[in-house]
Amino acid sequence: MLEAIGVSDMKDVAAEVACHRFSNGEWVSTPVYVPSEMEFTIYVNQKALVTILCTAAKLNYLVIGYLYAEGIISGIGDVASMRVSEEEALADVRLKNPGYKLPALRKLGCSGSSVFKTRGKRVDSELVATPEEVLSLMKRFLEQMELYRLSGGVHTSALSDTGKLLILAEDIGRHNTLNKLQGECLLRGIATRDRLLLITGRISSEMLLKAEKMQTPIVVSRHAPTRNAILLAGDMGIALVGQARCDHLAVFTHPERLGCST
Repeated sequence: MLEAIGVSDMKDVAAEVACHRFSNGEWVSTPVYVPSEMEFTIYVNQKALVTILCTAAKLNYLVIGYLYAEGIISGIGDVASMRVSEEEALADVRLKNPGYKLPALRKLGCSGSSVFKTRGKRVDSELVATPEEVLSLMKRFLEQMELYRLSGGVHTSALSDTGKLLILAEDIGRHNTLNKLQGECLLRGIATRDRLLLITGRISSEMLLKAEKMQTPIVVSRHAPTRNAILLAGDMGIALVGQARCDHLAVFTHPERLGCST
């Protein structure tokens, strides 16, 4: 079941500010909402690991997803305990291995992962979808973007099967949205393998590597992918779909996953 952001939660992720709009030759003063941001630090075994600029929603999922994406944990079973405090802007994570050697403290903006890789494992999947199913999912995806509709200025990602959306995450950082999806799936026991990944932003090679970690064989965006992302997707067996809007889309790799035999 998709969990949407409730109205009462919006105060934590969006702020009302004054704005002066110019339209049709006139100025109008009006209140608007803008996305809020916070510096959030993850401590592992009492050592500061990373400070992330993020949106204050689903922070527990962000923590677990980040640790998993960076290879610090292989699953939720590696975590002995976790305390997340929005007020203190921190997460205190204790691993079952107290002697785990952590890398130096990093500070990340909205750009995402601190680990740079150029290759990923191949995604082994039989999943296929029709263009009509993908476009229908994108339509529902865009309808569920509550924070974006309120304030703009955020990215959104969702995990789905071929018929419905499963979970959704919004954040000022593209990579944060995927980490939140991954973390929620780990904590709730939701399988990511053989699913579709829907995102609003540009598809970069880093985003593709996160998709590979989730073993999602179809990645769909409203925007275009980078050249490196296309090369990676081809090698990893991922169907890379871009420019999915209204009644059209473009498939850059493995079109057979969308029923195209060319």
